Amino acid sequence: MRPLFVLIKCEMGRAYETAREAVDRIEEVSEIYSISGQYDLLAKFNLHKDEDIGTFVTRVVQTRPHIRDTF
Repeated sequence: MRPLFVLIKCEMGRAYETAREAVDRIEEVSEIYSISGQYDLLAKFNLHKDEDIGTFVTRVVQTRPHIRDTF
């Protein structure tokens, strides 16, 4: 397993709901934190060594409800 850290920008007022939904629905979530600044959440995912990071972010993370942007 290898760690992947992703900054997540949510729709206004949806950060906690988005964090809960990610924890409940994305099996690779290891940790998720509410942060201040340009992004709302910092998420740590554990991916299999052969899993493509770009594909994971675009297909699994960015498609979740209330996520506006990732970095």
